Amino acid sequence: MSKKIDAALKDLKKALNKHGEVVSSKPVSLKKAQRASAQVAAAATAYAEIVHAKRGLGNPFDDMLQPGLDSGTLASLKAERDSIKNHLTGPIAIPITK
Repeated sequence: MSKKIDAALKDLKKALNKHGEVVSSKPVSLKKAQRASAQVAAAATAYAEIVHAKRGLGNPFDDMLQPGLDSGTLASLKAERDSIKNHLTGPIAIPITK
């Protein structure tokens, strides 16, 4: 393998191991978990970019499912938000007290 790919893979493994340690601890610190997740994402992006630059291959993480709400739920929430927004066409009256 290429030295750059090896280095990026090593960084990705390190980030994944750290993430596993953080989310396995009790209690799980939200800030530490978010920081570890960001490090995994950054390492995965760097790895994919180096593989693409060196070998011209696509991102190996493209087909992975993203955690969160499914597209139908997101569309429904956006429609509900837009509906509420359309009903609030005028200024909102704020009562003034003395």
